[in-house]
Amino acid sequence: MTPAKSRWLAAAQLGLVSSTFSTLLSQVTASQLGRDALVDWMTVAAIPARDGIISSDPTAAAIAAGIAFHQWADFSWALVFFGLLGRWTARLAPVVLAALALPWAFLTSATEWFVLVPLFPFWQPIFTLQQPYWIGFLVHLSSAAIYPLFAWLRWPIGRAPSTTAVRFARYWAAGAAVAFVASSALGTAQALSVSLPLVSASPDQDRRYIRHMVAHHDQGVELARLAVTRAHAPHLRALAALMVASQSGENRIFASWWDGWFDDPMPICSSEELAAMPGYLTADQIEEARNAPDAAFDAVFVRLMSRHHAGAVLMADAEWRSSGDPRLRLMAHAIRHEQQGEVALMNRAQGIEAVRQATRNMFANNLGTR
Repeated sequence: MTPAKSRWLAAAQLGLVSSTFSTLLSQVTASQLGRDALVDWMTVAAIPARDGIISSDPTAAAIAAGIAFHQWADFSWALVFFGLLGRWTARLAPVVLAALALPWAFLTSATEWFVLVPLFPFWQPIFTLQQPYWIGFLVHLSSAAIYPLFAWLRWPIGRAPSTTAVRFARYWAAGAAVAFVASSALGTAQALSVSLPLVSASPDQDRRYIRHMVAHHDQGVELARLAVTRAHAPHLRALAALMVASQSGENRIFASWWDGWFDDPMPICSSEELAAMPGYLTADQIEEARNAPDAAFDAVFVRLMSRHHAGAVLMADAEWRSSGDPRLRLMAHAIRHEQQGEVALMNRAQGIEAVRQATRNMFANNLGTR
């Protein structure tokens, strides 16, 4: 009988497979959850590469660095699970590994989000404050879901015995392939503005939220572009570039959903609607930012953008707590998290304080603060 590979070699091969699957699945499903995958990869790249890699339009280098770092992390977790802990895990049945995917994803994603990234060893608060925890959890779950293949990968190619564990692993691999193809088809359809139908008990609320948030984001991008070139503090320039990238990407997703859900073109918000929007700045306030002396610009930007973000958080919170489409509500939750986090980042939140604020932002009911 052909001997099995060492558990470390099999773990390394599984790490390559699981991390690649996670990367591909994240890429094709991101827009269905209201995420711009390229912006998210750039944010991940900022963990090891720091703020200098952030730009208003994610570069190929930033995207590649983000993907590479993500795959390195997933690869490392597979080595921990089947190599370092292999004395207990290498012989587990695939069905047990499938059951362990959820708790392992919870443990590993929480370790990264709460400790490894914002604290030791990376001390990079942007990831935790800008991306809500559930995004990392889903990414880690997609990787851990491939762990049942270990029973198959433990053997040389073409020499795996026909055991129950190997057969299960093969069927599991086929199921993962089907899931990826289906997700790719949905992602392609959305890119062509052929989204799954709106599922909402409050379609008028959803229409209003999309229109208002698009207009709100447009003004936020306008203000952030000023800071990209005028801010003196390097962290403000980088953060402003991230604001431009993330809000522009979110507006593209809003436009795609609108085209897929509604028959009419998206109406432009009236001046009365704009004036009533929470946090929407007046023409005088925008001019204040444009005309601010160089020495005063950073303070003016932080004050005005904080006000603008606070309004967007209220709008997103209202949608999150509505009976609207689940995809739109999930996206709203991410928006309210990122914009609260960006206010904290503008004020240089770091370390334990960044973790504390990010955790609060995940659960806060901001509607009660009005």
